[in-house]
Amino acid sequence: MTNALANAICERCKASFTPTEKIVNCNGELYHEQCFVCAQCFQQFLEGLFYEFEDRKYCEHDFQMLFAPCCHQCGEFIIGRVIKAMNSSWHPDCFCCDLCQAVLADVGFVKNAGRHLCRPCHNREKAHSLGKYICQKCQAIVDDIPLIFKNDPYHPDHFSCSNCGKELTAEARELRGELYCLPCHDKLGVPICGACRRPVEGRVVNAMGKQWHVEHFVCAKCERPFLGHRHYERKGLAYCETHYNQLFGEVCYHCNRVIEGDVVSALNKAWCVKCFGCSTCNAKLTLKNRFVEMDLKPVCKHCYERVPDELKRPNHACGKRTPGRQV
Repeated sequence: MTNALANAICERCKASFTPTEKIVNCNGELYHEQCFVCAQCFQQFLEGLFYEFEDRKYCEHDFQMLFAPCCHQCGEFIIGRVIKAMNSSWHPDCFCCDLCQAVLADVGFVKNAGRHLCRPCHNREKAHSLGKYICQKCQAIVDDIPLIFKNDPYHPDHFSCSNCGKELTAEARELRGELYCLPCHDKLGVPICGACRRPVEGRVVNAMGKQWHVEHFVCAKCERPFLGHRHYERKGLAYCETHYNQLFGEVCYHCNRVIEGDVVSALNKAWCVKCFGCSTCNAKLTLKNRFVEMDLKPVCKHCYERVPDELKRPNHACGKRTPGRQV
């Protein structure tokens, strides 16, 4: 034993050391080997590992039992960094957003209806409750009308016109993956769809005084695209033949199609002008012709004269024309 240790005493038992015994030096404090033990269970520390609290040293087990908090998420003792939040303790990796599971230890969180959420999730929840959009660039709520770019909402001022560099508004237009202010877009001469108000870059449908994406020009009733099939217009809306017929149309007794133009009303039936004819010889009947009703069908005068007298009827029916619906 050196002269420096001759007068040293053990920090625990306050006794001196013998020249031959092993001395434990812990950060300048000296202990007998048998005195360097846990303050709770009095067992020596495994591999010299100990935890210190209020100048007392504890083995890992007793320190956890006495002082270490339990993680609210996993239930395990927390050794090292502790996250204190929502009146609980957490491991840093266990404190996550309740919706997206992003780790919140270093980015902060927002309380939302008893949940701990990352700011993007909080903004989305708030926007949903207010019926508003979330900007896909800054993840903040869009208070005014959003700019829709590639089907996602944004704050308009995050973008500028690809042609003139002017800051955009919600009225900006997308064309071939680029955004333009209205004046610059109009100069490009690209048609705007009458349904979605977006540019039509491919095939264009010209109908009802407007231009449309093929998939957006649909029947107002069944919402199926016409895809080149005929449509019927009424009060600014387009209908397929089936639903126009069901809702508004008169069907020709002869061809069973919606009547276009004038309607011939005869024998309590409706006819196309071109379909109204003699049921026997198919000769076309005009409004000036006289015809006879036989079996609820029109018969021209010539065919009627060849009918045997016993089958003839004394009453004659005269056809008339009524205004048709223009389609």
